[in-house]
Amino acid sequence: MHQGDPGFVAAYGKVAERFEAANPDVDIQFIYAPHDAYNEKFSAAVMAKQLPDVMELDAPFLANYVWSGYLQPLKPLIDKDLLDDMTESNIAQGTYPIDKDLYAIGLTDSSVVLYGNKKYLEAIGARIPKSVDDAWTREEFEGYLEKLSKLDGVKWPIDTFRGYGIKTEWITYAYGPILQSAGCDLIDRKGWKSEGTLDSDACADALAMMQKWVKNGWVVPQSAGTNQFFAEGNPAALALGGHWVYAEAAATMKDNIVVLPLPKFGTKGASPNGTWIWAITKTSKHPDIAAKFISFMLKDKEYRAYVASQSGYPGLKSFAAESPLYAPGGPMAIAFEQASKTAIARPPHPAYPTITSAFMQAVDEAFNGGDPKEALTSAARKIDQDIEDNDGYPPFGDEQ
Repeated sequence: MHQGDPGFVAAYGKVAERFEAANPDVDIQFIYAPHDAYNEKFSAAVMAKQLPDVMELDAPFLANYVWSGYLQPLKPLIDKDLLDDMTESNIAQGTYPIDKDLYAIGLTDSSVVLYGNKKYLEAIGARIPKSVDDAWTREEFEGYLEKLSKLDGVKWPIDTFRGYGIKTEWITYAYGPILQSAGCDLIDRKGWKSEGTLDSDACADALAMMQKWVKNGWVVPQSAGTNQFFAEGNPAALALGGHWVYAEAAATMKDNIVVLPLPKFGTKGASPNGTWIWAITKTSKHPDIAAKFISFMLKDKEYRAYVASQSGYPGLKSFAAESPLYAPGGPMAIAFEQASKTAIARPPHPAYPTITSAFMQAVDEAFNGGDPKEALTSAARKIDQDIEDNDGYPPFGDEQ
């Protein structure tokens, strides 16, 4: 499992203690890996033939892990009431596109929204969308950025959380939907070819738009960290942030925080989904016990209460009912609305590790002054070369 927030690490530990108390013949051992070194540590476990029974994985990597033969289907193992409780987006993040079978499950899913400082938005006369369908257009959004850049008290119009780093999944997760909203994608999802799609004029224009925000000084720089939206003085007026930002931001901003849908940068809205979810490895000698632990954890009341307190994004219908933040009329209702209206999973392809790495590099090059079109062309070639080097990752490409 990934080494996440200390509070979550403690919560998992307590779940394990409760499971062991209820099942005295079972011992749970956690094997932690740093978030950004997770795939490297997992690969080392594969090489050493020391895979665990249960593994946590970041949803967009599921196709790679299933294609590689590391995971086994969950439906025969997990409690049926949990399977019936899954939201559509949770099912999507755990499903392998070739056999349409479920290989992972989670209590949560995820999304990114646009947070706003009500005081600043009122000062510039910004329109406040009430639903996903009512999202700001590109023209409105950039117009507001321009106005905010001239407003007293605003140091930066927007925080896009560059502070997470240039080689983190955040880049593809949060910025990819901007390209998709603009009318393109990281790869063609029928022919599984990136050239002609990622380096299309629509994608190049979208990346050039983001590059302009950075050049204009509108975006919080990486060196400023990840809390400028809710830091003392509120130096950033807007934030393109994950659902998890809400808990900490609301604690300091109180009624001054407003949650908005992601803008439409083209004719449609787009938002991300997918988070860390649970699977059982094919090499597990105790898949029944592994599934029993996952089922126990996802139903554990204390664990669910902790996740809800951290603004966890519901992946189970019952958990959504327990989470007033996401209920109709709740502060994060728009975020949950995005799940059914605009969410687009990252490309479910075995080449995803290369897809995300190449895109991260292209964004970094553009944000540092490089030509967006050239950066995306280079990324598309890397992606297609990886797919070619693996003979198309059969049966991908054959299912259409």
